[in-house]
Amino acid sequence: MTIRTIADFWFDPSCPYTWITSRWLVEVERVRPVEVRWHVMSLAVLNEGHDEDPEGDTEGYLWIPVRICAAVRQEYGQEALARLYTAMWTVGRAHGEEWPSDLHASLVAAGLPPELASAGMSTAYDEAVRASHAEGIGLIGEHVGTPVVAATGPATGGGRVVFFGPVISRIPEGERAGRLWDGTLLVAATPGFHELKGAAHEKPRLDDPN
Repeated sequence: MTIRTIADFWFDPSCPYTWITSRWLVEVERVRPVEVRWHVMSLAVLNEGHDEDPEGDTEGYLWIPVRICAAVRQEYGQEALARLYTAMWTVGRAHGEEWPSDLHASLVAAGLPPELASAGMSTAYDEAVRASHAEGIGLIGEHVGTPVVAATGPATGGGRVVFFGPVISRIPEGERAGRLWDGTLLVAATPGFHELKGAAHEKPRLDDPN
């Protein structure tokens, strides 16, 4: 029996770069003995108390999808959360729409009750959002955003390796995805490692694997 490395993945569902990172991890599951476990974090929570919201979310819209995700995680578990997250980014775009997809339709596509969409306008799951966010961001610090990955298992020598990102604009496939995983763990596990950056961002290429 192969012992898998667990990759705990904290994400805000509204971020397109985070979506691309998530699809990379799904691809990593295909080519490495890795199992992804899904958790929510929140840019709205991260940016509370700032003089200026870097997301420009003056109406608090970013709370809506993350509350729904937290409701699904709490009531139906992390595998259901993974299905919903996938549906959020695929249902609408399959019909030429921009994200976010219709949240009712996303819930239905994920095999979940559509009435859970009402959680987006309620504070009932805010405590769950904050607790999950605090767990993820507490592993690395508030100097980063979404996503946060914490890997534990054979690929990390049994210890825990935590990192932000990687921020990528295209989805690596096959062995490219595997090599990026191997390299990211190698760099992030280096004692004293803090930051590595590439070229300036390009726009997310959501349907363009490379």
